[in-house]
Amino acid sequence: MSSPREAEDVKLISSLFSPHKELIVRIIAELEQIFGPTDWISPELFFDRTKYYAKEMGWPLHRRFVSFERLIRPLNIVEIKLRTNGIENDHLQDGKRQINIDPGYISLERLVLATGKNYSHRIYLSKGIYADLSLIFHKGSFVPLQWSYKDYASPESIAFFNDVRERYKRQLRGIEN
Repeated sequence: MSSPREAEDVKLISSLFSPHKELIVRIIAELEQIFGPTDWISPELFFDRTKYYAKEMGWPLHRRFVSFERLIRPLNIVEIKLRTNGIENDHLQDGKRQINIDPGYISLERLVLATGKNYSHRIYLSKGIYADLSLIFHKGSFVPLQWSYKDYASPESIAFFNDVRERYKRQLRGIEN
């Protein structure tokens, strides 16, 4: 028989993309006001794995990944996703998003994204939000699954997430980053 126990706190991350680089920078600052300081921001990336968002948002799309210093409880991802949806709505222009914010978290075992879209591999949490198991940690690195988004499965992104996981692991051990 298993003995239930609370999960460890996890590392809050987010992907932001927009056709407006300066909006990404402003939203990162806004997210820091809500969730605390970032401890890592990726270099600017070109969001080019899909043109799914081009009709709504325009093209080209620019992306940044961020991680936050303060750890969160895993279930807090529901409220965080609802909050980031609100920020997206605050920046609509003619009913179209100008920014996409995809929060998630890294634990020692996995990378999970929060989404409002149901699918076979997504687990319902609450309030219309699902957990999308995007990457698992196996044999020293995050590895993609058959449904992982191509941009999360890229070697460049996996290297980023492995670095964030190492930062998180040091946090759990109380070692300065």
